Amino acid sequence: MSKGENITTFDAVVTQALPNTMFKVELEGGKVILVTLKGRMRRNYIRIFPGDRVKVEMTPYDTERGRIVYKY
Repeated sequence: MSKGENITTFDAVVTQALPNTMFKVELEGGKVILVTLKGRMRRNYIRIFPGDRVKVEMTPYDTERGRIVYKY
């Protein structure tokens, strides 16, 4: 199985900033999930605030958690 297979991406809006670079985001459909920052975004000190639009990727195995991969 190759890396990146079965990963789905969604557009979302950050609703709450939590400790340890964790965030609560609301997906397009209204579902709220817990996400963290991708490692490359942490290394480059990309700041995320409530109200920002972001791109979130999720695996089909855990639909309650995800990873922020891009800030619009």
